[in-house]
Amino acid sequence: MPGQPTPAPSLLSRLFKALLLGLYRWKGWTLVDVHPVPKKCVILGAPHTTNWDFVFFLGATNECGIKPSFMGKLSLFKWPMTRFMLDMGGVPVDRSRRANYVEQVVAEFTRRDELALVIAPEGTRGTITAWRSGFYHIAHGAGVAIVPAWVDNAAMTGGIGPAIFPSGDFAADLRRIADFYRSVMPDHPKLAVLYAQAAIEGEKAAA
Repeated sequence: MPGQPTPAPSLLSRLFKALLLGLYRWKGWTLVDVHPVPKKCVILGAPHTTNWDFVFFLGATNECGIKPSFMGKLSLFKWPMTRFMLDMGGVPVDRSRRANYVEQVVAEFTRRDELALVIAPEGTRGTITAWRSGFYHIAHGAGVAIVPAWVDNAAMTGGIGPAIFPSGDFAADLRRIADFYRSVMPDHPKLAVLYAQAAIEGEKAAA
């Protein structure tokens, strides 16, 4: 139920988070542009190029006073990892064929008063041909904003962009997201896929 109190984090999760935040400070990332983040939103983490991205987004959201959450396979939340995964912001998702993970996460947004869900829309650090659309369906279904965030590991900078409320027109909204990323990282090779995808979706919508 909304408003239900959250148990205090365990000692293990507090120590682990402190370690990750220490790594964030040690690496020396700088937030160069931060817009307000709604209490309920889907935060896009892009481009995803290294495992250090997780540390950056944890540190960046902590610096902004945001408690980030992430989706995890249901099997990862089994004892003895249950408390730790929940403390770290994990949202258990059943990925079986019979389960619709988008509906599960939408229900989680309904249940909570606050939920800033970080999603890597590329889905992998490797080569991709398009962004996955799950983030969009979750945000649209839950009626929450999409917040584009970015990290440039070469320059050790990052930021959080303005909230974009999904209209239901995926092509138009993807173009708005692409326009933001192009404004901050126009030449990043991995984001070229997003820029091309936005153009293709626009052509399909106009046809």
